[in-house]
Amino acid sequence: MKTSRISALIALAAFVAAGPAPAQQSYPDRIVTIVAPAAPGGLYSIFARLIGSKLEQRLGKTFIVENRPGAGSIVGVLSVIRSAPNGYTLIVANSTGMATNVTLYKNLPYDPTADLAPIALIARIPEVLVVNAALPAHSIADLVKLARSTRGGLNFGSAGAGTSQHLSGELLKSRLGIEMTHVPYKGMSPAINDVAGGHIQLMFSPIAMAAPMLQAGKIRPLGVTTAQRIEALPDVPPLTEIGVKDFDAASWFMLVAPARTPKEIIDKLHAELRGITGDAEVRQEFIRLGLVAVNSPPPEELKRFVQSEIARWGDIVRKAGLAGSE
Repeated sequence: MKTSRISALIALAAFVAAGPAPAQQSYPDRIVTIVAPAAPGGLYSIFARLIGSKLEQRLGKTFIVENRPGAGSIVGVLSVIRSAPNGYTLIVANSTGMATNVTLYKNLPYDPTADLAPIALIARIPEVLVVNAALPAHSIADLVKLARSTRGGLNFGSAGAGTSQHLSGELLKSRLGIEMTHVPYKGMSPAINDVAGGHIQLMFSPIAMAAPMLQAGKIRPLGVTTAQRIEALPDVPPLTEIGVKDFDAASWFMLVAPARTPKEIIDKLHAELRGITGDAEVRQEFIRLGLVAVNSPPPEELKRFVQSEIARWGDIVRKAGLAGSE
């Protein structure tokens, strides 16, 4: 009896010393929520649903998408920061929430470098400068001439203050030395619909959002925001090639977790995301949507990337005179 009792104690001690099974073996064991911090229908939702469906296939558990729009992605970001750091609440974040907001907002209620943990870059997001099809502007030179001959200048739309469309418009205005007034909307769809309807003259748009209007002939492309041509719009030149100096303003999206999420969970999700974005079918889908797939750096390197992007976008915000404007 004494011997069996000692054996049991030894077995118990060995179990305790070993600790719980590593998270990478058991995670996930229940539903995972991916927050899309914008209204349904935009790129946040597209990425969240694409990633969620692929992770379901690879990990065998349910991933659901929850839209939490508001305040330039701040509402969604805060909901994730306040959740348990256990890998079961994630967020699709972009350069606005992770970098631009730091300089744009006077009192940003979170610190992306301290409150969030990057998992993997998903894609870069080129945008295209589009004008209403009836606008007498077929080139940058035409646009400059029109802006200077129009009392009060031109109006350009965006999906909201501080978005990449807003900053690209301010950068264009500065580079060309023309007068333009920003008109913020609550999302991309109403903004680009108003360009097509002639209520505003122009805007920058993610290619996927502009494609239906381009195909219908309701809007016209002038140039893309990257220094290289984009496969989805091979005949549309980069703005840097057609008279807009040093214009390279592509944004990006990444999957992010709350800070203090266990490293083994971050690493597991990173590896899965690398596999997903490296898949040939996914890359073709990205090309169709006008996106640029990336091979994500590891999580530790992504932290340094976010810091460098805070500095880069902060410079653009300051040059546009928007620092602390929100």
